[in-house]
Amino acid sequence: MFTVGIITASDKGSMGERKDESGPAIKNFINNMGGIVKQYHIVPDDKEALISEMIQMCDNEKLDLVLTTGGTGFSKRDITPEATLAIIQRHIPGFTELIRLKSFDKNPRAILSRAVSGIRKETIIINLPGSPRGALEALEIIQPALVHGIEILKGTAIECGNSHQQ
Repeated sequence: MFTVGIITASDKGSMGERKDESGPAIKNFINNMGGIVKQYHIVPDDKEALISEMIQMCDNEKLDLVLTTGGTGFSKRDITPEATLAIIQRHIPGFTELIRLKSFDKNPRAILSRAVSGIRKETIIINLPGSPRGALEALEIIQPALVHGIEILKGTAIECGNSHQQ
């Protein structure tokens, strides 16, 4: 079991002008993986709002995983990676590199994502695409390593070196 927070970065979603479909899709995926979504918030595409929400989920709620959706593109309001980089203490480039690489096969524009991932204290933070389809594809790509990464960070992982041989 692992605990999760989901943050949707969307100006229109935060004002109730657009229904968030990515957040609920991510929540369903996580529930099917055996995770427990403890927090879910929609915030505007605002660096300080994103930073505040991520810090609250990492430092106060002490969640195992924080997933953001949206705000990873090229528009001027897409600042989720910058907010994430401002608070992580260690980078985890493999998650987002693999997502871009594998997603490219289905959508060549996937390489335009500026998503990042990293660790803050004992929480993994991963930026996901803003579309429900893109977010779910990204989670499917990293799912085989995600739970093990959480276990390593929590200190509950067993047989790290031999897991790939099974």
